[in-house]
Amino acid sequence: MHHEAGAPRVFPPIVAAHLVKLACELPDDLARSLSTWTSAELAKTLIRDGIVDAISSSSVQRILASQKLRPWRVHHWLSSAVPRDEAFRAAIRTICSLYTRQLAAHERVLCADEKTSLQPRTRTSANRPARSPNKPVRLEHEYVRKGALNLFAAFDTRSGRVTGILRDRKRQIEFIELLELIDRTTPAEITLIHVILDNSSIHHGMAVRAWLTAHPRFQMHFTPVHCSLEAKVLAFIDEWNESAHPFNWTAASFERVLRRAEGWRPRQRHWSDDLRAAA
Repeated sequence: MHHEAGAPRVFPPIVAAHLVKLACELPDDLARSLSTWTSAELAKTLIRDGIVDAISSSSVQRILASQKLRPWRVHHWLSSAVPRDEAFRAAIRTICSLYTRQLAAHERVLCADEKTSLQPRTRTSANRPARSPNKPVRLEHEYVRKGALNLFAAFDTRSGRVTGILRDRKRQIEFIELLELIDRTTPAEITLIHVILDNSSIHHGMAVRAWLTAHPRFQMHFTPVHCSLEAKVLAFIDEWNESAHPFNWTAASFERVLRRAEGWRPRQRHWSDDLRAAA
């Protein structure tokens, strides 16, 4: 189809119709091993199916934009079978309070978690710095794997400092080592240590429960199911201690979660539902 140089290519309506239909389907249902569409993959599919001989990603985006479709965007949802009941709201409120309220002089609030399967690799030759004009840093391509490590870390929500240990395995015994390090490094005048963490089995096994019984100043607070990101330690692991500082938590995000948990609203019908039904 002839078009002026530099002008957007114009496609017949049938091409737009096929493109919209594709965008309203899941790629895997159309023999494309993709989790979500991209404009490039939609263009390839139109060409593969013989709908058009050539089409660019920008043309795909322009056509779909006219229909307000962006199938490369993802919005996660959670089955209503997962309870969002009063117990859920109570747990969120407790964690919100621990993050935001003024602590008493005898309290400390930590977030604990693990980062697993860290794979240290050392290069077979030392790096060479950029000491000459227009020369980059030079790195040896070959490296040696040194196995896998597990980082156990606890983030102090008020000071911003992270306490951590590296171990070869991830078990209750290694988690207890972290708790013992926290216990040794926390002053005796701190008589209540709140620990926020997820529901990993190593956090509430028999050995851990026995240790907690012998150390009553530790109080565990488990995040609700699917809310492990409420434990903020992982966001502050890398190089954080070099510039540790307090973080000002607010209750606004927690209030939004609780408002969403009050009830589920049914999805409004979209015009693309008719296309799916007709396919």
